[in-house]
Parts: sequence; structure tokens; C-alpha cells
Amino acid sequence: MTFDKSLLRTVLFSVGVVALVIGIYQTLLFNDIAANYWIFMIAMFCWMPLLYWRQQERLAAKIAEEQARLAKQARAKTPTKSNRKRR
Repeated sequence: MTFDKSLLRTVLFSVGVVALVIGIYQTLLFNDIAANYWIFMIAMFCWMPLLYWRQQERLAAKIAEEQARLAKQARAKTPTKSNRKRR
């Protein structure tokens, strides 16, 4: 069985959204944000890995793009051999 990272992302995002909605509802209902602080922290705890993974993916894409650009430049600088004889 393989680990599906996209399923984990979906679950973390869903739990974070639900926790945020519950925290906002409880805060508006009881007018006390300090008592519901832990609910907001659950939401943040769920979103922090998502933000980190997204940042890592952007960095990997940027590195791959830079490597592709450098490889293209290296190919362009390499002279092609011609079939003409030198005199």
C-alpha cells in the first residue's frame, strides 16, 4: 500500500476549514475569543504543513526551470560539427 499525499492534503485542509468555521461560530455565539483560541490553533496546525509543502513545490519547480534553462544555454553554446573539410 502506498501513501497518498494528496489525500492527506485534502484531509488536513478540510479539518482546518471545519475548525476555523467552528471557532468563528463559537466566538460569535459566546463573544469570547480567548476560550476558543485552541480551536483556531487546530486550524493553523492543519494548514501549516500545507503551506510548507506548497513552498517546497514552488522551490523545486523553480530549480527545475533554472536547470532546464541552463541546459538549453549549454546546448546552444556547443558548436555543431560541419561536414565541410578544412583547408
